[in-house]
Amino acid sequence: MSLWSDWVVQPLMDKALDTEKVRALRRELLADAYGAILEIGFGSGLSIGCYPDHVHGIVAVDPSPGRRTRAAPRIAASGRTVRYESLGAERLPFDDASFDTVVSEFTLCSIDSADRALAEVRRVLVPGGRLLFLEHGLAPDPGVQRWQRWLNPIQRRVAEGCQLVKEPARLIEDAGFRIDHQRSFYFEETPRILAWFTLGRAWREGPQPG
Repeated sequence: MSLWSDWVVQPLMDKALDTEKVRALRRELLADAYGAILEIGFGSGLSIGCYPDHVHGIVAVDPSPGRRTRAAPRIAASGRTVRYESLGAERLPFDDASFDTVVSEFTLCSIDSADRALAEVRRVLVPGGRLLFLEHGLAPDPGVQRWQRWLNPIQRRVAEGCQLVKEPARLIEDAGFRIDHQRSFYFEETPRILAWFTLGRAWREGPQPG
């Protein structure tokens, strides 16, 4: 990763995504986390303090050494155990059916081969395991979409591959998951090209956990 990423993109992202309103969304999402937990795109660890009290440790993956360094003090402050692997989600070094929960927060937008990453997520989940997701993507309003499509090449270049035009719920369903809870909304106080959020829970087919 570049100095641009470490000194510009990551500090800006941390500032934007480490507000109380975003933390409230993370806590809502992560309330359903249970068992063996994997978080893809763990980044600088903004989620670690939002897991419920019964979660004592997770496995985290992210390809950026710079983000791993930024995550270290947050992990230490959380009192939780994190096994942090510096790699992308497109090829996970875990056995089939290794995890009960996989978490993806503001991650699918930046993975070029999101279909491949989701296939890996599905592989490492137990049958009936949950994928918890909080993502931004293509807005429903044509006027906002036009701006998103026009700005997408710029966004992708300056923001570490982040795209404005992905549809996370569709990607997840196309990967073979079944979504049983989803809500999409404009996140207030954020430019609308970035503010169409989807929070949801999907599961790998098989006996669904209670």
